[in-house]
Amino acid sequence: MEGEKKSLFSKYPVLKVLSNRYVLVMVFVGLWLIFLDNYSYFEHRSLNKEIQKLEDKKEYYTHEIKEDSTAIRQLKNGDQTERYAREKYYMKRDDEDIYIIEFEEDAPKVEDTTSL
Repeated sequence: MEGEKKSLFSKYPVLKVLSNRYVLVMVFVGLWLIFLDNYSYFEHRSLNKEIQKLEDKKEYYTHEIKEDSTAIRQLKNGDQTERYAREKYYMKRDDEDIYIIEFEEDAPKVEDTTSL
């Protein structure tokens, strides 16, 4: 038995290193931390992706807040409020008429629904 061990260790020197109990414990702990633990590598990876998505959303919303705050500042002016209401909601004064002109290239295309 002892001779077989020595021949295996001489044939495969990696077995000698792997048979050391400290190496075995380190390998076990490493595998545990990478795959099985609550703070594993894969869990960290998914959490980092989620953090990146949330940071992108934060950046988008801060940009939107800046745009909205500039629009609010502009709407505090009476002339700008009237202009906005006319453009967005087609509001008009009592003594005027509004005509909405649509161009053919802007209109949605209607498909032919007749069957053969």
